[in-house]
Amino acid sequence: MKKITINRIIIFLATAAFFLAACTKEESDVKLDPKLSTSQQLNIMSDSATIVGFVVAAGDGFTEKGVCYNTETNPTVDNNKVVFTKKVTTATFAVKVGGLAYATTYYARAYAIGPKGTIYGEEVTFTTLPVLPTVTTGTFTATTGTTATGGGNVTIDGGAAVTARGVCYSTKHNPTVNDSKTSDGAGIGEFTSSLSKLKGLTTYYVRAYAVNTVGTAYGPEVSFTTPESIVTLYAAGDFQGWNPSAAKDSFMNNAENPVLQGYLYLPNTNGFKFVSQKNWDGPNYGLGASAGKLSSAGDAGNLSVPAAGYYLFSLDLANMTYTATKTTWGVIGAATAGGWDSDQSMTYSTSFKSWFATIPLAADELKFRANGAWDINYGDGGSGKLSSNNAPNIKCSKAGTYSVMIDLSSPLNYKYTLTQWSITGDAAGGWGNDIDLVPNANNTWTVTANLTAGEFKFRANHDWAINLGGTPGSLSWGGGNIKIDTAGSYTITLDLVNGTYTLQ
Repeated sequence: MKKITINRIIIFLATAAFFLAACTKEESDVKLDPKLSTSQQLNIMSDSATIVGFVVAAGDGFTEKGVCYNTETNPTVDNNKVVFTKKVTTATFAVKVGGLAYATTYYARAYAIGPKGTIYGEEVTFTTLPVLPTVTTGTFTATTGTTATGGGNVTIDGGAAVTARGVCYSTKHNPTVNDSKTSDGAGIGEFTSSLSKLKGLTTYYVRAYAVNTVGTAYGPEVSFTTPESIVTLYAAGDFQGWNPSAAKDSFMNNAENPVLQGYLYLPNTNGFKFVSQKNWDGPNYGLGASAGKLSSAGDAGNLSVPAAGYYLFSLDLANMTYTATKTTWGVIGAATAGGWDSDQSMTYSTSFKSWFATIPLAADELKFRANGAWDINYGDGGSGKLSSNNAPNIKCSKAGTYSVMIDLSSPLNYKYTLTQWSITGDAAGGWGNDIDLVPNANNTWTVTANLTAGEFKFRANHDWAINLGGTPGSLSWGGGNIKIDTAGSYTITLDLVNGTYTLQ
């Protein structure tokens, strides 16, 4: 009985082992369907991105896996793909997709190829980053010694809006926006740039620039050389016989301002032109297509003004335009009888091409201004020079009646004087002896004095810096001595406006 029981136990265990083995083998043959996941996109650049895939279930295994992508949804391996070639160590695999277009939206999916075909993970989307704009630099031409024109062209925005564009320039190579620059709008397309306040006879280097969210892009460098910066024109016309060789009125610019300026007295409304040299060989400048425009064409019409008078001309040769502002002048300031509230009128002298006012002055300050307004005014430029641009007031150091004069006939060299007049010479007791003249309200100065046979001259402030000589009907600065043939008592009158004197 005992033996039979043991045998039964052995048979049971053997049978159980058989069924257990069979069951275990069947479980190991069960396979999940292959499945992928496209988990994320990383390191997105302007031309590349990294796509991460994940093997959820390998099924019977894969012969190839990677990432496919396209600019349209649901990319397949028939579009673009990158095969994962590294050694498999985990279920996760990352593939770098390169050669992409900037600022472009892409769609990507992980893929795997196995015995049952190709399977795909979920679709992810990403947009590559923009790049710098593409900009070219145009040719630049120096229009004067202080100005130049040119431009550039933003051909591609790089996938982000161009918010600023222009050119940068310097006297050194490879200028940047940290140097001098222009601002010429935004967006793509051609643009024009104007450079000013340049130095004459100087080489400049220029690059166009364009700015988007990525940064600043520069075009190729070009260069140009400015001519001499100072330009001089002369006025010739009916008022002086249409004779350029005798032209005395000039107009000039300077390094700070390329616009030529100067004053011209026109006694009539007949025509005139501006000439670049004292002949008609040109270039010459007459009336352009409309009022305020200049033309250098040989058949250009004559320029004119609406009324006779003393005009300030501004000539912009870069833009071929001009303005003519009629002016009358006055003295104003705490040193004058009207204070800072009203002007003391001045009278123009065609003989001396200067403005005069014989007025009492206090020991205080003054300025000169045109047309009773502050649009055009001059103050102290130092050493008897006049200056604009909010120049300091001119100081009268000693109270008295003065002949106040401004001379605006030489552009860039405007002058003023506060003078009191006398005569000196061997006819007046010696060349170091002064007999003072008495001022009159009409810009004349008079004295009655005993003179001996000899010579004398008029001089200002007991000094030879400003003196007058010549004939009774024509005095001139630094002119010849005036002769007294017979000793006697004479009344001498100096007329500053008319440039004459009388002996009675």
